[in-house]
Amino acid sequence: MSYGTYGDTDHRVLAALRGYGTRPRVATAARALSAGGEHGALWLTAGLLGAATDRERRGAWLRATALVGAAHLASMGVKRVVRRPRPAPATFAPLVRTAGRHSFPSSHAASSAAAAVAFGALRPPGGRWVTPLAAAMCVSRLVAGVHYPSDVVAGALLGALTARAGTARHRERPAAARLPAAAGGGRHG
Repeated sequence: MSYGTYGDTDHRVLAALRGYGTRPRVATAARALSAGGEHGALWLTAGLLGAATDRERRGAWLRATALVGAAHLASMGVKRVVRRPRPAPATFAPLVRTAGRHSFPSSHAASSAAAAVAFGALRPPGGRWVTPLAAAMCVSRLVAGVHYPSDVVAGALLGALTARAGTARHRERPAAARLPAAAGGGRHG
C-alpha cells in the first residue's frame, strides 16, 4: 500500500515509537497515561482540584478546566467529521483499548495541550510538571499504537489554540469589567 511521502513518514514515525512499547516499563507508562487521559479525566480532575484548593483563583481554575473540556469536545466533533480509522491492529498492535474507532485528531493530545496552555497561564506551583506530562500523554498515544503522529500533532494544535483563544478572550475583557465593585468608587476629594 502506498501512502505518499506524508503517509510514509506518519507510518515510519509510528512504527519507531510503537517499537518502544515492547519495553515493559514503557508499555506500563503508556497504558497508565492513556487510561488517565481518557476523556480528559486527568486534566479535568487536576483543574477541579486546583479550583478546590486555590480559593483565590477558583474562577480562573474553573475557566481553565472548561477550556480543557472544550478542547476535548472540539476534537470529538472533528473526529466525527473526518472519520480517519485508527492504525491497523495487524500492523501496529495496540497496547490499549480505545473509546472510539476514529483517530484524527487525538483527543488525548487536544485535552493535554489545552491543559498545558490553560493551566500554564495560571502559573500554579506544580506548573513545571504540566507541560512535560502533557507531552508524555501525547507520545503515549503513539507508543500505544492507537494514533498516527499527524493525529497527535493536529490534536495538540487544536487543544492549544482552543485554550489560547479562551485565555486571550478572558484577558481582552475591559479592565472595568475585571475590577472588584468596591474599587470603582467615586471621586475622592
